[in-house]
Amino acid sequence: MHPSVHAATYADKPALIVADSGETISYGELDRRSNRAAHLFRDRGLAAGDTIAIFLDNVPEYFDLVWGAQRSGLFYVCIPSKLTAPEVEYILRDSGARLLVTGEALSAVAAQVDLGDCTGFALGPVAGYDDWRSAVAAMPDTPIADERAGVDMLYSSGTTGRPKGVRVALPEDPAIAAPNVLMQLAQALYKLNGDTIYLSPAPLYHAAPLRWSMTVMRLGGTVVMMRHFDPEAALAAIQRYKVTASQWVPTHFVRMLKLDPAVRAAHDLSTLKVAIHAAAPCPVPVKHAMIDWWGPVLFEYYAGSEGNGLTAIDSPAWLAHPGSVGRAVYGALHVCNEAGEELGADEEGLIYFGDGGTFEYHNDPDKTAEARHPKGWTTLGDIGRIDADGFLYLTDRKSFMIISGGVNIYPQEIENRLITHPRVADVAVIGGPDAEMGERVIAVVQPVDMTEAGDALAAELTAWCRAELSGVKTPRQIDFAAELPRHPTGKLYKRLLRDRYWGESDSRIV
Repeated sequence: MHPSVHAATYADKPALIVADSGETISYGELDRRSNRAAHLFRDRGLAAGDTIAIFLDNVPEYFDLVWGAQRSGLFYVCIPSKLTAPEVEYILRDSGARLLVTGEALSAVAAQVDLGDCTGFALGPVAGYDDWRSAVAAMPDTPIADERAGVDMLYSSGTTGRPKGVRVALPEDPAIAAPNVLMQLAQALYKLNGDTIYLSPAPLYHAAPLRWSMTVMRLGGTVVMMRHFDPEAALAAIQRYKVTASQWVPTHFVRMLKLDPAVRAAHDLSTLKVAIHAAAPCPVPVKHAMIDWWGPVLFEYYAGSEGNGLTAIDSPAWLAHPGSVGRAVYGALHVCNEAGEELGADEEGLIYFGDGGTFEYHNDPDKTAEARHPKGWTTLGDIGRIDADGFLYLTDRKSFMIISGGVNIYPQEIENRLITHPRVADVAVIGGPDAEMGERVIAVVQPVDMTEAGDALAAELTAWCRAELSGVKTPRQIDFAAELPRHPTGKLYKRLLRDRYWGESDSRIV
C-alpha cells in the first residue's frame, strides 16, 4: 500500500497530526503535497537514482519531502538537525546530494553551509537558499509521469567516528505501492493497520521514527508527531489522541519513570496496545518498571539502519528471558569469535545476520568489508550471545569495550546499574588512560540535581555499583556533567567523551 492509495479512498482521514499544536494533514493533502514535491524535483533536473538531502527538525513538510522523493525514485538523506555546518557539508559531499531542503529554525547553521553544486531550498528565509514553499506551490498536484519507488539513505550517528551512509539499491519493483519487509513485519508482529494511531516522539532523521512513521502511513493509520520529546507531553499526547501504538528508546523510559508519581498517574494510557522500543539495550530494572506501569504492551526489537536483519520479543517472552532482545524474525543469527568461528549457546562474540538484507557503506569499501563475514553474513559491530532457545542478548558495541589489566569490560552492564540509582538522570561509562592498567573504568554521570555533584555522591554511586558488580567493573573514577553528549535518538556520542579523557586531565566536573 501507499499514502496515495489511501488518498483515493479516505482523502479526509488524518495521515499526520502534530502533537503539540493539533495541526492535521489529511491523506488527500499529503498526496497533493508530495506530488508537488516530486514535480519540483523533476523541474530541477533530478532523475531516478539521484540524491536529495533534508536538514530539518520535526515539521509537517518532512513527510512531503520523503514521500515526494519516494515516488520520484530518489535516494533521500536525512541529516540530523543538531549537526554543525562542516558536518552537514561532509554528508552533502559524501552522499552526492544535488538538492538540500532546510528550515528557518536551522538558519544559523544552514547559512554557513557551503552548498557547492547543490541547490538549496528553505522553509522560510535563510540566506543563500530559495524559498521552498513558493517554488513547490507553483507545481502540479498530480503524479509525475515517471513515478518510481525511491529509498532512504541514512547516515550512522557518528558515535565512534565520522558518520557513514548506509546505501541499499533502489527497490527492484519500481511500483511506489509495492510492499516492503518493514510493512510486513509491522502487520505480523504488532498488528498495525489502518486503525493505528501511532505516536512518534523522536527525530524523523533517525531510521526508526522515519521508517516506522512511513510504514504506518503505508498502512493507512495516523501518525502523531512530537516536535521534541518531553516526558509529560508524551503521556499527555497518548491520552489526548487515544494513541494505540508508539515507538521509544530506553532513555525515554528512564525520563518518564523519573516523573513524579502523581504526574505519571494523571494520564490515561489505556488505549496504548503496542509500545515498541529499540536503538539501545534497555536496562532490565527499567523494563520491568515499564511493564509494571503500562502492562505487557512492550515490544522490543534489535536491528540497524543497515536493514540486514531483525530480532523481536514481546513482553511475556521477555519476562521469561529478561534482558533478551528476542529471536530472529528477519535473517538468521550467528555469533562468532574474532577468528570468525561460530560459537555455541551462551558464548559471547560478534553478532552477525545471514540471509537478510544487503547493504554497503557509501564511499567506504573498507568499512563495508569489515562488516562482512567470509560466509557473507554481516554485522553491526555488536557483541552478544544466543541462549539455547535462540534468544539473543546484547552485551555492548565492540568499539566501546574497555580493556583494563587485560580484562575485557563492556560499559553497558555498568551503565544499566548506575541509571537505576534515583539520583542519576543519565550516565556514560568509558575507558580512560591508566598508566598501570592500560585503561580504567570511568563513569560520567548526569545527576538529577547538579548541585549534588561531588565526592559524597561519587562514593554513594561507587557503593551502588559494588553491591552488584565485580570490583573490576566498578568505576575507578566518577565524574559529573550537567548534560551528556547524547544524540536525540538516544545514542551517546562516546567518542566525544573519550576524546576529553585521552587528551585531558582527570577533572571531577566535565
